[in-house]
Amino acid sequence: MKSLPTRGILSAFGAYLLWGMLPIYWKLLKQASALEILSHRVLWSLFFLLVLLFFTRRIGLFHLETQSILAQPRKMFGVLATASLISVNWLVYIWAVNDNRIVETSLGYYINPLVNVLIGVLLLKEKLSRQQYFAVFLATCGVLNLVLHFGSFPWVALSLAVSFSLYGLCKKKLGLGATTGIILETGLLAPLTLIYLTWLHFAGSSVFGSTMPFETGLLVGAGIVTALPLVLFANAANQLPLSMLGFIQYLSPTIALLSGVFLYHEPFTTAHAVSFGLIWLALLVYSRK
Repeated sequence: MKSLPTRGILSAFGAYLLWGMLPIYWKLLKQASALEILSHRVLWSLFFLLVLLFFTRRIGLFHLETQSILAQPRKMFGVLATASLISVNWLVYIWAVNDNRIVETSLGYYINPLVNVLIGVLLLKEKLSRQQYFAVFLATCGVLNLVLHFGSFPWVALSLAVSFSLYGLCKKKLGLGATTGIILETGLLAPLTLIYLTWLHFAGSSVFGSTMPFETGLLVGAGIVTALPLVLFANAANQLPLSMLGFIQYLSPTIALLSGVFLYHEPFTTAHAVSFGLIWLALLVYSRK
């Protein structure tokens, strides 16, 4: 049996570890609004990824991919769609973390693989086995249990799961490299974010460049904490089977869940335990061969 590359495994764990720790990073920026954080995340991600392209000498490849997209209006529309979806995903996530909903965000990313299944059935006409249908049924019961016990729809979790699943679907259709895709997406969003940040600055409401140098540094660093796990993930995806990546991906919501409960003391009631238990069972059922 062929052994898996250590570098690929370490890259995968590094990517999902960093993604799992993002709530801690966004919590440090609670003085800034979610929209200001998002705007800086977009701009600094674009900057650092362009620097990365230059130093890895992949500008030529990026140019070729970009030319291909510009020549195809359908692909341009696809990039616009992915840019819109990832901005919604990032905005909801940042807002939810600083609104003390880290547990609900983790629920969203546990549900995400099962939403992928539903999208495959509804949009791609894929067929499911009885085992897979049962897994989706268990996850649905988990979500409904939260609705019944708390009387509110877990819109944060479902918004994150659906937006990220649709984002993945669009990315798959586009067939772009991870770095190229994010550069184009953030490039499309950059003008809007620049306009917003300029208005925020002249309104005197901006955290960036104010009397809070630590927060200013963190806003710049938002580009690094976005770009670095993407690079690690791209490296892992090129070396590891998707089945292993699918297993390691649960590291992120697990870290988020643990930090929400034990670090930020968010409530985790019996109803939460039942719902998460049903969803974990659904994932186990779905992943069994």
